[in-house]
Amino acid sequence: MSKKLTDSQILSQAKALGVEATALKAVIEVECKSSGFNANNTPVILFERHVMRQRLIANGQSKIADQMMIKRPDLCSKTDGGYGLYSAQHGRLNAAAQYHRASALESASWGIGQVMGYHWKSLGYESLQAFINAMYKDEASQLDAMCRYIKVNSLVNSLKNKDWKAFAHGYNGSAYAKNSYDVKLANAYKKWGGQ
Repeated sequence: MSKKLTDSQILSQAKALGVEATALKAVIEVECKSSGFNANNTPVILFERHVMRQRLIANGQSKIADQMMIKRPDLCSKTDGGYGLYSAQHGRLNAAAQYHRASALESASWGIGQVMGYHWKSLGYESLQAFINAMYKDEASQLDAMCRYIKVNSLVNSLKNKDWKAFAHGYNGSAYAKNSYDVKLANAYKKWGGQ
């Protein structure tokens, strides 16, 4: 069975949200270059070292955070960046999981929507593991997580109205302009035939 997302699955999710399918396709393209899986069938992820520190502290593991910041500043830091190659992300995640598995899984953005793992509870997943299982299942499950995130964060109207600045700010945070997310979304929307 293919893990690839179909047009009918995108259309179905777009209908459920009340947005154009082309708008959803634009978000997918900008977030992950339109593929939720690597060549080896692992989900596309980006491990965030600054989030690892935050999640360790939130999960009551401050001592581990302090140790990691000394031993593995590439995996646990007060600053973002230091991502390395996309092909190295699962290795970084696995190394961080040796210190604290849940915090590591919560510190990566997952799949076609690049949804952060720590959102699992607010998105209605039964457990962190249920979220991770969905990310490994197929792109339709990854799209479902992305759409849950859009709903929970009240971004449906921004997407419906193609207010790319507001959507990019809500989806990617206040630093969205630094990466021109709003411009990339507008361009991707036009590319997919949006007016």
